[in-house]
Amino acid sequence: MKKHALILGMLCGMALLITACEKKGSNTKLLGSWKSKDANVTLKITDKKFIMDGDEQNAEDYFTKGDTIFTSFEGNQPYTKFVIQKLDDQQMNLLYPDSVVVKFSR
Repeated sequence: MKKHALILGMLCGMALLITACEKKGSNTKLLGSWKSKDANVTLKITDKKFIMDGDEQNAEDYFTKGDTIFTSFEGNQPYTKFVIQKLDDQQMNLLYPDSVVVKFSR
């Protein structure tokens, strides 16, 4: 019985360690430079920053959860939500907070 408890404890510990080490909310398809189809908006997404129209000084921190990008300036809340409607290597459709869909390409 002690062996079972020890094995169970080790498995739970490994699962917690693996979960803690995973990079949350990172989607490599998001990363890179994007331009809207009408060329009015540019978007650059790095590992840590969400930069619109090349404005590096107002770059926002972000994380993803499911199909939603949550951004905030210097960690301030409330978060701004952008819903990813379509995402592949070359195209992305984002539903902005004001319910406007913007189509981007690389």
